[in-house]
Amino acid sequence: MDVLSDILDTLQLRGTLYFRTAFSSPWAVAVPAYGRSARFHLAVQGRCHICIGDDHDVVLEPGDLIIIPNGAAHTLCETPDVKPAELEDVLQQAGYTGDGVLVYGGEAAPDADTKLICGHLNFAETVDHPLLRALPPYLLVTAELRARAPWLDELMRLITRQMFADTPGTKASVIRLTEALFIEVVRTCADQDDTLRGIIEAMSDPRIGRALSLMHRQLTEDWTLASIAREVGMSRSRFADAFQTMLGCTPMGYLSDLRLQKAMTMLADTTEPIQSVAAHVGYQSPAAFSRAFSNRYGRSPREVRRAAA
Repeated sequence: MDVLSDILDTLQLRGTLYFRTAFSSPWAVAVPAYGRSARFHLAVQGRCHICIGDDHDVVLEPGDLIIIPNGAAHTLCETPDVKPAELEDVLQQAGYTGDGVLVYGGEAAPDADTKLICGHLNFAETVDHPLLRALPPYLLVTAELRARAPWLDELMRLITRQMFADTPGTKASVIRLTEALFIEVVRTCADQDDTLRGIIEAMSDPRIGRALSLMHRQLTEDWTLASIAREVGMSRSRFADAFQTMLGCTPMGYLSDLRLQKAMTMLADTTEPIQSVAAHVGYQSPAAFSRAFSNRYGRSPREVRRAAA
């Protein structure tokens, strides 16, 4: 089973917004924090500093891409010594309504010094996964990395061509492409963070990867630590230790969270009876499901269903 795809489906990864910018000197824009999201910036022309908190100042050259996960606030600027304007003020001053190019800066000219393609992806607020928790402050794709990852390079080129073509269907196409872009960047940039690398490696590990596949594919199975370990040909202790090392949680904790997150999605997006939802994610007792769900989310399944309705 493609575990990474199932994880991202559960997290409800969705591209929601993209736009082009034309920034003229002097310019700096402060992008506020925003919930469970990831932002990306692709430099098309000129250089751009990305300042994330007090610890990270990343310079984008033409062709470079940065993804900033976890909704972190950050500043885009030509140099860090330019005082940034708040994004909302920039949008208002530029009269930007979401269409065309965001033009801003000293001269505010379409042939500006710095041109970017920017995008925004959302995850469901109510779900979580070790993959999300493992994402570092940023993931950086440079020209050197693009040369070693031809599929990612072609995807970035395609997004750029689509953005500047502005033909019918561009919006739908680019949004789908940005979702694929996030997946490819996570896989390609896993070596930039030890924790993230461990999780990506776990998915392809012959034994831990098989254990993950079993959990995701057979949620209704009455799994125990011993039964999963037996399926993958490991002792209970070796399996538990390896799983904890690679994913940062216990196997049974992972399985419990996965079941409840799948249930959250079903409660919000379907009209399946709560008893059926419980059975679908591996709970034989609706009462046990309701207790576990309420303990995890602070709301009962009925409350989530009412809110969704």
